[in-house]
Amino acid sequence: MNAGILGLGRYLPDKIVTNADLEKIMDTSDEWIRTRTGIEERRIANDDIDTSDMAYEAAKAALNNAEISAEEIDMILVATVTPDQSFPSVACMIQEKLGAMKAAAMDVSAACAGFMYAMITAQQFIKSGAYKHVLIVGVEKLSKVTNWEDRNTAVLFGDGAGAAVLGPVSDGKGVLSFELGADGTGGKHLLQEGDFIHMNGREVFKFAVRQMGESSLGVLDKAGLTKEDVDLLVPHQANIRIMEASRERLGLPLEKMTKTVHKYGNTSSASIPMALVEEMEAGRIKDNDLIVMVGFGGGLTWGAIALRWGK
Repeated sequence: MNAGILGLGRYLPDKIVTNADLEKIMDTSDEWIRTRTGIEERRIANDDIDTSDMAYEAAKAALNNAEISAEEIDMILVATVTPDQSFPSVACMIQEKLGAMKAAAMDVSAACAGFMYAMITAQQFIKSGAYKHVLIVGVEKLSKVTNWEDRNTAVLFGDGAGAAVLGPVSDGKGVLSFELGADGTGGKHLLQEGDFIHMNGREVFKFAVRQMGESSLGVLDKAGLTKEDVDLLVPHQANIRIMEASRERLGLPLEKMTKTVHKYGNTSSASIPMALVEEMEAGRIKDNDLIVMVGFGGGLTWGAIALRWGK
């Protein structure tokens, strides 16, 4: 049984923090941030909005878009590294809010590759016939683990949530191939230490540029497809230079790569589903399009999926 995306949704906090705003509180500049990252602004959640609140709003939107009721959901997977607390999981919290009482629920921790890990976990349950509908959410409130005095990391991150409903689709549609991987020896380069995110930018950049390109090509090869078959590349929105390196590795024109990093910054596990919603709402995803999604993150982890759009 093939598994594909039946519906998408997202939640964006109202508060916009621009590079000019950051110039007022730290030694940085709009030009420095834009030229190195491509980021111009990011969304930051208010203190009274936590991770589960954003996840719930995105999940509701995805269910509405899929025209699936909460009672029809068999499992909820939430990819996040910034849960409200250690337990109960964010997945259990939104299960209650949604009224999805049939659904099993758990969180998935794979940092910025979390949505890829959750999506393939869902695909395996659907493909086996164990479950029919799985709700997955990528959500982060990174502002609560960001050191606003560290200009090397504070300029990068934002808050938000993206969600998808996965279910059975017709032959030839849905997930065609995937690649998941991890290298725990690189965990020291991107981690939460104490209260805040710490990152060795040079090492993470080198890893991401190599892995994003290799994984994108890898899933195409597994699916028996070529670079010329790709209609849309949806990379993790971390840094425009990393994204551009991945696009060039696939030989794609600019218009075939999703770009939201300038508006939302790095939202970790939320970035790929949020970008998919952007493309869907703009009418840039068409039935039968071949989409390559690829992400990387702390762990170090990575994941890529080749997906044929449609039901």
